[in-house]
Amino acid sequence: MDITSIIGIVAGLAAMIGGFFWEGGSLTGLLQPNAALIVFGGTFAAILISFPASRLRTLPAALSLAFGKNAGNTEEKAEEIIAMAAITRRNGVLALEKRAEEHPDPFTREGLQLMIDGTDPEQVRQILELEMDALEAKHESYAKIFEAAGGYAPTMGIIGTVMGLIHVLGSLTDPSSLGPSIAVAFTATLYGVASANLIFLPIASKIKSRSQEQLHVMEMLLVGILALRNGEHQQLVRKKMNSFINDSAPAPAESIRSRGHS
Repeated sequence: MDITSIIGIVAGLAAMIGGFFWEGGSLTGLLQPNAALIVFGGTFAAILISFPASRLRTLPAALSLAFGKNAGNTEEKAEEIIAMAAITRRNGVLALEKRAEEHPDPFTREGLQLMIDGTDPEQVRQILELEMDALEAKHESYAKIFEAAGGYAPTMGIIGTVMGLIHVLGSLTDPSSLGPSIAVAFTATLYGVASANLIFLPIASKIKSRSQEQLHVMEMLLVGILALRNGEHQQLVRKKMNSFINDSAPAPAESIRSRGHS
């Protein structure tokens, strides 16, 4: 599990709650089940309406992408490609046939098999780019669910606050309770804005960041596989791999989609 995501959420909530208590707030004033029901129940209902069941079933995979570990080490993958380049220079691409069949990474396995089958390099590029585009689209669909939740939650908070104020203004017989009742009503807005900016939108951003990291690695593997297909020297392959390792900022989605077409 990616501990930084957990630390970020916990730290954000701790800062918000700590600041509330610092100003003299009480736990009972912060915990309002009715406000939580309106905000989170309403947000959940809006998400159900907005997306088909097939998209909502991807939520576990989306959370796994956001909070799980990175898939593999970039340096290790680069070294593997470099080692395979040495093998192909000595023994030809067919020497990688067994490794291709047993490789645990589907993207690398498919690329190696295409190379071994003698597929034209341009076709190899096109096929692997389609795989990358499909992965990017899938991850984008993950992020959109949480972005939608981040948009609905503050609105649901405002609705909860308005409902609370309607209740308060409808019973003005006891003016002494007016202040506390209004404070309780605004708790719904707090829940909506806080959940959007501390949970839903950060998770969407994390999914996009993880997606770009994976696409960056896949771009490196694509370049490496094409280098193997062309029988390039090990040192030349190393230089190409190092250019990806030294580039700490993954390329934006637009440049990834346009790779190889300029």
